[in-house]
Amino acid sequence: MESTVNSGVASGTPEFLTPHDIYLFREGSHCRLHEKLGAHLVQGSVSGARFALWAPNAEAVSVIGDFNDWNPQRHPLDARDDGSGIWEASIRGIERGANYKYRIQSRLNGYVVDKADPFAFCSECPPATGSRVWGLEYDWGDGDWMASRRARNALDAPIAIYEVHAGSWRRRDGACLGYRELAHELAQYVLKMGFTHVELMPVTEHPFYGSWGYQTTGYFAPTARYGTPQDFMYLVDHLHQQGIGVILDWVPSHFPTDGHGLVFFDGTYLFEHADPKQGFHPEWNSSIFNYGRNEVRAFLLSSALFWLDKYHMDGLRVDAVASMLYLDYARKEGEWIPNRYGGRENLGAIEFLKKLNEAVYGDHPDVLTIAEESTAWPMVSRPAHLGGLGFGMKWNMGWMHDTLAYMREDPIHRKFHHGHLTFSLLYAFNENFVLPLSHDEVVHGKGSLVGKMPGDVWQQFANLRALYGYMWAHPGKKLLFMGGEFGQRREWTHEDQLEWWVMALPEHATLQRWVADLNHVYRSEPALYEVDFSHEGFEWIDCNDTETSVISFLRKPRKGDSALLVVCNFTPVPRTNYVLGVPWGGTWREILNSDAREYGGAGWGNFGGVEAAPLAAHGRPYSLGVTLPPLATIILKGIRDA
Repeated sequence: MESTVNSGVASGTPEFLTPHDIYLFREGSHCRLHEKLGAHLVQGSVSGARFALWAPNAEAVSVIGDFNDWNPQRHPLDARDDGSGIWEASIRGIERGANYKYRIQSRLNGYVVDKADPFAFCSECPPATGSRVWGLEYDWGDGDWMASRRARNALDAPIAIYEVHAGSWRRRDGACLGYRELAHELAQYVLKMGFTHVELMPVTEHPFYGSWGYQTTGYFAPTARYGTPQDFMYLVDHLHQQGIGVILDWVPSHFPTDGHGLVFFDGTYLFEHADPKQGFHPEWNSSIFNYGRNEVRAFLLSSALFWLDKYHMDGLRVDAVASMLYLDYARKEGEWIPNRYGGRENLGAIEFLKKLNEAVYGDHPDVLTIAEESTAWPMVSRPAHLGGLGFGMKWNMGWMHDTLAYMREDPIHRKFHHGHLTFSLLYAFNENFVLPLSHDEVVHGKGSLVGKMPGDVWQQFANLRALYGYMWAHPGKKLLFMGGEFGQRREWTHEDQLEWWVMALPEHATLQRWVADLNHVYRSEPALYEVDFSHEGFEWIDCNDTETSVISFLRKPRKGDSALLVVCNFTPVPRTNYVLGVPWGGTWREILNSDAREYGGAGWGNFGGVEAAPLAAHGRPYSLGVTLPPLATIILKGIRDA
């Protein structure tokens, strides 16, 4: 084998970095660095691979791997003479699957380290930490999905997301499913349950399985634990062919301090800040990206676009946005450095997030970016050119915290906490919200969702059914973590599969049926999704009945010829002839009732519907006298006469 620079490269290979590439890279606006840096196979009369690495403070860089007995003398890279800090070379004879790292000798104090490739498309299977030379060829079959997904990902579309951890959703003989096995089993289940999208907890390569993917080292590689890049493409492709969208949990907020990763990359703090008051995250013991450095921004922008370009992702859920926005996040007085104006806002991160969303929506206007942002930062889901951060949607963490706090209360005390239910509607339309009941609520000693509910077993499941009915009827898109749909009893653990065995118990099976029916009705009723982000789609009937812990409201579609009446009774007391004002007469048909016997309920209900009488109530010309089942949500549909 021999090393050659800018020679002996076959036609058809991605060209070496051009002056324009270098300009964009140094400007921080290059969004396709994965096409230029890293390892790229070369085919033709001179086969092999070309390598390019950013290490501006290196004295020497070489490629080491199983093809050269890990000998750093065999294949040195050459530094470009344009001041970019990029080292490059073409090496003959290297084949797909070859394991490699970079041996980096720093100009500072003789520091020498072996690093995985930050742009590797494939990694060795952990606990091994090397990179693998790989290609991304794949024959996609999801053309119909890609042509139609703009409407499926739109703000006025039904979006019910099933959050999944790939390694613990289902296992076989104790072993994790591979991407291809997961593709078929997950698609079949999601179709049965009626969810519209799957959100995958981070599958970007990570050395520690127990980090669930949130401590990422491979920003361009799906974890090898479950298969190859093509296997992961198959998973996405198959889900798409079944009409299911795929959202990737993506982590630009921090990265781990594993020695083979990005940390102290070339003997300097290249990707992170040098000062631990800026560069070290005390909550997660990880490093924080230096968003003010142009090349780092280009690295992260390229990672985001990579998953959309190469893996056909339908969206990115951006993790821990609040930790990016605030310089004092998880820090005490004196442990952080103010910005140039003396404030606590991370100006570099703010600018990066705006650029990220502009780049994503500029190239892929038919996808979603979703912020996990837990504070009241304004305009997270408003366009950057209007002063917002530019995300498509934002998790409604306030709704989640308030609602779970309310549901934990014994029903006899809920009247004193009624505001926890109604407060969310004061700000529900300030952002494009997703209502999340995510993995974060069932870990670290928090217990399961059903375990948070008070009362005996019947009441716990009735409470959870009522909660889901309220959630699916509340304005905003939906997200539910795996296991919540059938009421898993134990807290989630990444070391084992879900408690699928509980499906033999009637309370779990009937809860699962309730969630499936909720999804199917949700997707069939435009009133529940068309106008999620505007007051026009919501109208209180009565938000003040604290004494009985009942709330009632209307959901309305864009065309005002029908409406859904939603009534939630959060006490175990059934109430008959409960009067509610409605906008028009006729029969209001009961389309969902969480207390129905097929869902494990007691069977209270309204015999299919209620006739509205011309008696005014709640400021409306007609009224209904409905039966409210105990600990239940009911939904009735009324149609305006022509």
